[in-house]
Amino acid sequence: MHLPDLNTIWFLLVGILFTGYAILDGFDFGVGILHLFVKKDEDRRILLNSIGPVWDGNEVWLVTGGGALFAAFPGAYATVFSGFYNAFMLLLAALIFRAVSIEFRSKEPGKAWRQGWDIAFSVGSFLAAFLIGVALGNITRGIPLDSQGDFIGTFIGLLNPYSLLLGVTVVALFAMHGAIFLVMKTEGELQATIKGWVPRLIGVFLILFLSFNVATFFECPDLVAVMMTRPHGFLILALDIAVALSIPRMIRKGAEFGAFLMSALTMVLLMAVLGISYFPHIVMSMPDPSNSLTIYNCASSQKTLGIMLIIAIIGIPIVLAYTVSIYWIFRGKTRLGHVGY
Repeated sequence: MHLPDLNTIWFLLVGILFTGYAILDGFDFGVGILHLFVKKDEDRRILLNSIGPVWDGNEVWLVTGGGALFAAFPGAYATVFSGFYNAFMLLLAALIFRAVSIEFRSKEPGKAWRQGWDIAFSVGSFLAAFLIGVALGNITRGIPLDSQGDFIGTFIGLLNPYSLLLGVTVVALFAMHGAIFLVMKTEGELQATIKGWVPRLIGVFLILFLSFNVATFFECPDLVAVMMTRPHGFLILALDIAVALSIPRMIRKGAEFGAFLMSALTMVLLMAVLGISYFPHIVMSMPDPSNSLTIYNCASSQKTLGIMLIIAIIGIPIVLAYTVSIYWIFRGKTRLGHVGY
C-alpha cells in the first residue's frame, strides 16, 4: 500500500484544523447572526451564556490552523495573507468587536448600552462569517498570481459575484448550525421559537449552496474538470445534501444532539468536497493555472515537515482533550443564574 507523503499529510492536517474551526466557531457565529432576532433581554442573555464557556476556546482552532499553514506551506501563507490583507484586517476587527461585545454587554443595565453591544455582537458575527466565505470563494475560484506566486490582484477584485455568493452561503450555513446548537442548549418557549427557524434556515442554505455549485460550473472550469476525474467527490456532495435534509426530522424527534452532529457532518463533508477537488493545490492561480501554488512548490523542507508532524502528534490530542473536556463540563441546557453574561 502506498503511504501518503509528508506534504499530503500536512494538506490533510491543515484541512482538519480549519474544518474543526468552522464547526466550533461556526455555531458561535450562528448564535451571533441570530442574536437580534430574539427580543427579550433574558433570552439574549441565554444565547450569550450558551456559548460563553466555549467561544474563546473555539478560536484556538483558527490560531492552530493558521500556524500550521504558516509552518507547513509558508509560500501559500505569505500569498494569501498579503493578498487578502485588507479583508483579514476587517475580519480581525469583526472578531475583536464580537469578543468585546460578549464581555461588555452585561457590565451595565442600561437598555441603550446593551442594545449597542447586541448590535456589535450580531454585526461582528455576520461580517466575520461573510468575510470567511468571501475568502474561501476566492481561493476556490482562483486568484491572480504571477510566476513567483505573488498576488497581483486588487481588493475590489476579491469582491466578485462568485465569492460574494459563497460569503452569503457561509452566513446561511453558520446561522443554520447556530440555530441547531441553540435548540440543543435551550428549552421552553425560546427553544420552540428557534426550532421553527431551523427548517427555513436549512432551506435557505440549500438554495444558496446549490446556486453556488451551479455557479462553480461556469466560474471554475479547471476545478470541475478535476472533479470529473474524481467522481467520488460527487457522491460525497450528494451525501452532504442528504445529511442536511435529515436534520429537521431529527429535531422533530427530539434528537437534538444527533441533529447537531449531522450539522457538523454537513460541514465536514463540504470541506471534504473542497479538498478532493482542490488537491494538490493550496492556492489556485486564475487566469493562469501554471502559477498555482501546490503542496510541493510552496512547502517547507521535508525535515521541517517531519519535525512538525511529531509536534502535531503530541499537540493535537491535547487540543482535542481540552475541547472535549470543556464541552463535557458545560453540557446540558443553559439557564440564567447569579453568574454569567
